[in-house]
Amino acid sequence: MQRYFIKETKNEIEWTITIHGDDVHHISRVLRMQPGQHVTCCTSDGFEALCVIDEMTNDQVSCSVLEWMSVNRELPVSISIASGLPKGDKLEWIIQKGTELGASSFIPFNAARSIVKLESKKVGKKVERWNKIAKEASEQSYRNLVPEVTEPFSFQTLLKHSKEYDIKIVAFEESAKQGEKLNLVKAFEQSKENDKILAVFGPEGGLTEKEVQQLEEHNFYICSLGPRILRTETAPLYLLSAVSYYFELSR
Repeated sequence: MQRYFIKETKNEIEWTITIHGDDVHHISRVLRMQPGQHVTCCTSDGFEALCVIDEMTNDQVSCSVLEWMSVNRELPVSISIASGLPKGDKLEWIIQKGTELGASSFIPFNAARSIVKLESKKVGKKVERWNKIAKEASEQSYRNLVPEVTEPFSFQTLLKHSKEYDIKIVAFEESAKQGEKLNLVKAFEQSKENDKILAVFGPEGGLTEKEVQQLEEHNFYICSLGPRILRTETAPLYLLSAVSYYFELSR
């Protein structure tokens, strides 16, 4: 069943939900739905309701709640993916696939070896597009929540922001080359349900020794992701899959 995300929380809704924006066009023009048909609406705090379409105009679709459902498809931990700005459309790939795998937010940042330098006048449109990709991936994968994609951080801002997290991980290829294989498991073992985890990944050229040292000074676990060297767009997906296995499938 088609899913749509709304801005309201469950407590703000009695029995009527109004859908606005691009979703109105999708319902009326793309799917050509009619009053009486059913959709699923997801609130901003993670609840979902089975709804029936009552009325449609050019600007909005009005629905009535038939039933609140209690299915939770979110990871037991909240994990944010911080990616050193990569080239091309790699970040879009990370956001789309990372959303499908359960990431709670995405934080692009300007790493020392990031080749891409976004112009300030283009940042707004980029962030808007990134968030649209996250929303569409959330609908497709039946997520309860839409991950937020922030504006790009500086590295120093990322360090300050990391204080908000319970567990912090950085993927470092030199650790993989040296055969390190325990720190990721240690980080998982220190995590409990509802903890906030931050995972940092470098751009194509990786993180510098200085960046890794600063992350370690801010209590990051320096981790390898196995013996193979992964691309910047592959490593976050590996980690999210490992999180799902450890916190969902193995318990």
